[in-house]
Amino acid sequence: MFGIRTSSFVISSFPAVGVIVRSMSPSGHAAKAKRAARVKLLGSVLALVQLESGKQFRVPLHQLSISGGLLMMEKPLDEGIKVEVMFHVGSCTVRSKAVVLFPMWATQGCLQPFEFTDLADDDRSKLETDLQKYLEQAANHSA
Repeated sequence: MFGIRTSSFVISSFPAVGVIVRSMSPSGHAAKAKRAARVKLLGSVLALVQLESGKQFRVPLHQLSISGGLLMMEKPLDEGIKVEVMFHVGSCTVRSKAVVLFPMWATQGCLQPFEFTDLADDDRSKLETDLQKYLEQAANHSA
């Protein structure tokens, strides 16, 4: 079996592509706005992050959705810093400005959330299509 189903989400792993897909079920959050589908990349995709000062560094992308993601960082950035993130996933290459949110400490380093601030409609559509493909694969494997 490739995945585990619980009442609140589906987790499926795909050895061929090295990702875990998570999707919130509507039953658990009917009163809240639907959360964007999230794909856990577990560091299999590198993102180039550029600070406003021009300094650039590459970090693994841990999780991704059409609204933002999580970067795996050794040291956190300050909340509210504006950055530009660039990465390639599926059939699209994303280059967008983002704002850094409050970091979450992990066993080694931290997970640094970011939210896209100017993701182009075309890029958002391509990214949503690619993430949806991962979700459909998860549904097919867990059925």
